[in-house]
Amino acid sequence: MQRTRSIRPSEVSVPEMHGYLLGAVGPRPIAFASTIDAQGRPNLSPFSFFNVFSANPPILIFSPARRVRDNTTKHTLENILATREVVINVVDYDMVQQASLASTEYAEGENEFVKAGLTMEPSDLVKPFRVAESPVQFECKVIKVEPLGKEGGAGNLVFSEVLKMHMKENVLDAQGRVDPLKIDQVARMGGNWYCRAKSGLFEVPKPLSNLGIGIDQIPGHIRSSPWLNGNDLGMLGNVERLPGKKEIEAFVLGNEKIKALIRNGDEESRFGMAKEYLLNNEVLSAWKVLLAKS
Repeated sequence: MQRTRSIRPSEVSVPEMHGYLLGAVGPRPIAFASTIDAQGRPNLSPFSFFNVFSANPPILIFSPARRVRDNTTKHTLENILATREVVINVVDYDMVQQASLASTEYAEGENEFVKAGLTMEPSDLVKPFRVAESPVQFECKVIKVEPLGKEGGAGNLVFSEVLKMHMKENVLDAQGRVDPLKIDQVARMGGNWYCRAKSGLFEVPKPLSNLGIGIDQIPGHIRSSPWLNGNDLGMLGNVERLPGKKEIEAFVLGNEKIKALIRNGDEESRFGMAKEYLLNNEVLSAWKVLLAKS
């Protein structure tokens, strides 16, 4: 018979309890919550404390928790208390790296749509923007916010009534229902682990404790490349700084394949090599390939 470890929440630290909960309760669906502040500035943040709880009325609930480190509240919660509106956007596999980047703690007023390279689409019934790339978007009015405590780590349940739902046609089956294979949803597990509904577990390294440069700071010819997708750009945007000239030169010096690609002007193959590095989570190496010059 397997031994059991039993704990009381009062016997462990809040970060330890948080880790146990996130490791044990999953996979958890991920939603982008889009809000605006009292000045009308957009904010976007992903949440895995999220689910659907009623169909009539249609109610979604997500929970912006108080920060453990200093017991402050998140911009999403502050905006919701000020405006009582939110757009909840489903996160699929194609944007999971951008969701990770958007979870970075950017300064108040910073537009995470821009930092994460996502498109602001006007809503029909509420002021916050929709995420255009999201396969399903819910325009909601907030009917109640239920604080669960006053200390760091305490959640705040945001009861969100759906006023209008938008679904991309390409995620629907022949009968007009959401196809689980086409919507390609992802969910959160513990640590760096995620779950792709149709294929299983994968890892996404946690965002930098320092701020990533963001997709908006990626040079235009790289950002607009036809060979890089949103996940590639999300990884490239999650670096604190770009490699310097000497770092790039040292990297290229010992790599004949990169030299040949630069010499021949084979941009497609060069971007392909960068994508290989990204697949192996070697983001700085990918940057060095992309920034190398002839």
